[in-house]
Amino acid sequence: MAKIIAEMVVEKVTPEALDVKTLLLRWPEGYDVEVKTGQFVTVFWPDTPTYKRAYSLSSCALDRGFFEVTVKREGKMGTRIVDWVKAGDRLGVLPPAGRFLPVYEPDRHLICIAGGSGVTPFRGFAREATRRSLSTRVTVLYSVRRPADIIFREEFEELARQNPNFVFHVTCTRLAPDDSWSGHHGRITSQWVRSHVGDPARTVFYACGPNALVDFAERLVLEDLHMPKEQMKLEKWG
Repeated sequence: MAKIIAEMVVEKVTPEALDVKTLLLRWPEGYDVEVKTGQFVTVFWPDTPTYKRAYSLSSCALDRGFFEVTVKREGKMGTRIVDWVKAGDRLGVLPPAGRFLPVYEPDRHLICIAGGSGVTPFRGFAREATRRSLSTRVTVLYSVRRPADIIFREEFEELARQNPNFVFHVTCTRLAPDDSWSGHHGRITSQWVRSHVGDPARTVFYACGPNALVDFAERLVLEDLHMPKEQMKLEKWG
């Protein structure tokens, strides 16, 4: 079956950090597709349809009528979007795809390891779990350079207040002298991840972000923790 390609209006553009923006893409009339939290959509500019880029959905399956994608200024597509996109623009959008899906089971603990814009799908994880009042535990361990680089900080903190089963932790790797930060410092380490693992057999690990971070998480889970591949889901780029 051919993929349904839709042209969607950019209804809203929200700055998230210095070089990161979230686009709200409104579904056209009559558009109705199955969406799973953690999937991605592929987008393109109508004037250059041969150049496409996939972005994780930062919205969740419960968000009907629109998609949200959160884009960092990198590469041709990311640079054009962050520097030039505005409300009223139109983007071509292929339907959601991908298997980076949360395992929402009552006795599961999802440990989500993210770097930079790799945190975007985990916003959807936390949104759905909170709105559905699920007992699934979700822990996000997030690495950024400075506090100003934290994407979705206010929303994650609000979700943590609403949902006792959701925990959001950030570590900063390159603090400047004028940064006000009392949280965790340095890169994500195996010790830090281990400190959040309760029952390894009931834990599902997710890692999303730059290749180096995801490779580290994979080694940690498979070699240090001796967990089976079935308990690890990865998405990486660059």
